[in-house]
Amino acid sequence: MSETNAILSYWNKLSGVPGGKRIFSKAVQFKAPYFRSVNAQIEELRPNYARLTLKKRRAVENHIGTVHVIAICNLLEMAMGTVAEVSVPKHLRWIPKGMSVDYTAKAGSDITGIAEINPEDWKPGDLNVTVTALDDQGTPVVKGVIKLWISEKKSKD
Repeated sequence: MSETNAILSYWNKLSGVPGGKRIFSKAVQFKAPYFRSVNAQIEELRPNYARLTLKKRRAVENHIGTVHVIAICNLLEMAMGTVAEVSVPKHLRWIPKGMSVDYTAKAGSDITGIAEINPEDWKPGDLNVTVTALDDQGTPVVKGVIKLWISEKKSKD
């Protein structure tokens, strides 16, 4: 079983038990410590789709009391990273190459971050991951793309 499939297997086992989503989310934050700054929780994860939530609290607010866009970008990067890990074909690897976002509305509530990948795009070269952040009314507050560089894994000769 590949590492990617193992990660999805852990998610599938943990997400159905009480506190399992929080445990899995903390494990992701342990692996990539910067994600701890937003303390997001993974709510849904499957190949080519991830949905996470971020609670609006003082630690992620800006000077006007809305969720800071950099916190939202961190949420969206965590969504992209988790979906990439459970989706990448085992002969390929990925690394982030860039991020482009538009601020479309004030983020005055808890935020849901979604990352989606077109399954046909998993091939060497650039891959655009669509990311969207929604407020608790379903209004998009950030829309963007995180560009990944996809390459073949080195052979283990």
